[in-house]
Amino acid sequence: HDAVLLIDEAHSLGVTGTGNFQGCGSVAGTALAGHPNVIMTATLSKALGSQGGAVLGSALVREHLLNRARSFIFDTGLAPASAAAALAGVRIIRAEPWRAESVRSNAAALAAGLAPVLAARGAALDRAAGAVQSIAMPSAESALAAARAARTAGVRIGCFRPPSVPDGISRLRLTARATLTPEEIEDSCAVLRGILEELP
Repeated sequence: HDAVLLIDEAHSLGVTGTGNFQGCGSVAGTALAGHPNVIMTATLSKALGSQGGAVLGSALVREHLLNRARSFIFDTGLAPASAAAALAGVRIIRAEPWRAESVRSNAAALAAGLAPVLAARGAALDRAAGAVQSIAMPSAESALAAARAARTAGVRIGCFRPPSVPDGISRLRLTARATLTPEEIEDSCAVLRGILEELP
C-alpha cells in the first residue's frame, strides 16, 4: 500500500533491541531498519542523558522537514554540548549492551515487588516492556499524596495527573535504570507497598 510507518523510539532507545543491537531501539536490526517508508522519532533526553530530539528517515523525509516543518525551521538549533552528550550516550549503549538487559530486568523486579500489594487492592501494575512502569491511582489527590510520601521516604517517582493526563487516569510512574541495585529496588518497593497499603 506504500504506507508510511512512524515509530516513536522514546521509550525503546536504550532499552530494547535484538541480537547485536541491544539498546538500539525496536527498529535497529530488523527488516524495517533503513526502509524508506519508515520514520522514527527519538528523544535525546531519556536513555541518552541529553536534551532535544531527532527525526530519522529517508533523505526525502529530511528534506521535507528542513523546508516545511515551521517548528523546526524557526527553532534554535541543538547546542553542540547537547549533541555531544547524546553521541556519548549512543556510544555507551553500543559499547555496553548489558545496560539494556539490566534496565529490563530491573523494571521486571520493580513490577514483581509491587504486584502483591496491588493484587490485594484489586489493582494491577500496567506492566510495560520498557523502563517505565505505571501504577493507576484512584484519584489525582491520592497520586500526588503517594508521590510526596515516597519522596519524603527517599524514593522519587513520577506523578501524572490532570491536566497532563485525562481525568480519571492519574498514575504513578516508576522508572528503572541499569544501575539500580537489588537493595535499592527492594527498598523502593517496600516504601511504595507501605504507601499503597494505606490508601483508602
